[in-house]
Amino acid sequence: MAARPPVCDFGWKAPDFSLPSTTGEVHTLHDVKGENGCLIMFICNHCPYVVSVIDRIVSESRELQSLGIGVAAICSNDAINYPDDSFPKMKMFAEKYGFTFPYLHDESQRIAETYSAVCTPDFFGFNAKLELQYRGRLDDAGRQSPSTTINRELYNAMTKVAETGHGPTAQIASMGCSIKWKM
Repeated sequence: MAARPPVCDFGWKAPDFSLPSTTGEVHTLHDVKGENGCLIMFICNHCPYVVSVIDRIVSESRELQSLGIGVAAICSNDAINYPDDSFPKMKMFAEKYGFTFPYLHDESQRIAETYSAVCTPDFFGFNAKLELQYRGRLDDAGRQSPSTTINRELYNAMTKVAETGHGPTAQIASMGCSIKWKM
């Protein structure tokens, strides 16, 4: 079922977390934060929305990291009822797509609740003070193959955040599969 997150709550402070990564380390928000901000993405392995854009997510993340934006992805889905989102499969997914950022496991789903994550993918772009400045979509191509005229909304917004500390006032919400909550 497709879901859309709410519009950006500018200035909302990023809650801290301490989560295991697919590389065996534990990461906190402050470990992930970059000099110019931080991008926290809620994704999963099986969502057709994520699968259709994962190459673009990895590419955009790599470019944002070069601008001093820290990046992390979090999987919060119920792995019992959705075994494709299990921690071992998260490891395989991160390796397959060459993640250059931590892929974190939120088994308890507390972090997804704290962030009010709605769907996969759901993007949270913070400035250097860890104030929310972007809660929009990746780009205007959606699940389609991007054309040469793609509007790189996440990249452009986070570049602005890195340069000015502020995100764009006009944002279009991401859309994806709903977070798979435990019963």
